[in-house]
Amino acid sequence: MALNMVVPLEVGIVCRDLPALRKFYQDVLGCTFVSEITITGDKSAPSAMSADGYTVVRLQTSNGERIKLVQPNTEPVAVNQTDYVLDRLNASYLTFIVDDIDAAIATFLGVGVAFMTGDKKVEVRDGVYLAFCRDPEGNILELVEYRDVDTYRADLKKGSN
Repeated sequence: MALNMVVPLEVGIVCRDLPALRKFYQDVLGCTFVSEITITGDKSAPSAMSADGYTVVRLQTSNGERIKLVQPNTEPVAVNQTDYVLDRLNASYLTFIVDDIDAAIATFLGVGVAFMTGDKKVEVRDGVYLAFCRDPEGNILELVEYRDVDTYRADLKKGSN
């Protein structure tokens, strides 16, 4: 049996400074606030989330995906950052497909974000450009621009089934 998803994908990001990360995702990435909920330890421990409870802020992208920023009441364990995205087992990153990667890079640079790929986009295939950076807590973000996004995501064309 296949997984039958009923809403767009949601991702969770564990953080140390929820207000600061929320500000970045809202102000720089343009996500909109959905909700903020605090969960106590008696509910978070059995759910395997955290022994002592947590607070989660849900933000939504313009396409309906949700990013959950989650700050546990107990300080989370840090992981070592690497120079390359794929150097660490269990690494993950968020990909934002944009219409103008140069403008997105300029916006990020304007708020002090440093890019792992340098200050310019990298063409990885003909017509496919990317740039990797880290959010204020070190989570990896990928910006991608497809010269022909309709071919890449033909399933999303208006009128397609």
